[in-house]
Amino acid sequence: MPHTPPTTVEPAQVREFREADPQVRLIDVRTPGEFTATHIPGSYNVPLDLLREHRAELTAQHGDPVVLVCASGARAEQARALLETAGLDRISVLRGGITGWEGEGGDLDRGRGTWAMERQVRLVAGLLVLTGVVASTAYEPLKWISGFVGAGLTFAALSNTCAMSRALGLLPHNRTAATDGRALLDALTGGRDGSRTAG
Repeated sequence: MPHTPPTTVEPAQVREFREADPQVRLIDVRTPGEFTATHIPGSYNVPLDLLREHRAELTAQHGDPVVLVCASGARAEQARALLETAGLDRISVLRGGITGWEGEGGDLDRGRGTWAMERQVRLVAGLLVLTGVVASTAYEPLKWISGFVGAGLTFAALSNTCAMSRALGLLPHNRTAATDGRALLDALTGGRDGSRTAG
């Protein structure tokens, strides 16, 4: 991998990078539940919320190239911006995330976990809109539930953030058993023995 890697890389490039440089770190920033369900072999789980929580501690003790991974690339881009602000460099984002990786024939380890966050958001948003429409037949002002959800989704698209996904990420089904945040961060910032939350 060159000294200054591109900010986004294609799945095929990631495979080439890993073959050429075994020090390349794949850091998956999805929730532990999503990571347990499916992840790229050899990747480490360092959730985006954990990075936000410990942003003041984010100093790397290595010069290894890092490729950030999420479901589609949006959360990985947020993580890249956060890490660059913290002074970490040699960071790229896997274009298309896990979806793009799988679409190009990349291997995945699968386990028992939760739905992808985007799918969870679609379910909750859809249920809220449906509830608002149905409930408004009995009490007309409840139609604004649907309007509120629509406004929230519009803002999420324009700002490339999602408050609903952050809230859903705090639910127990999106978390694994208690994990040591420092050990997870070491997968990104520390030596070569950083811990995976799944094999």
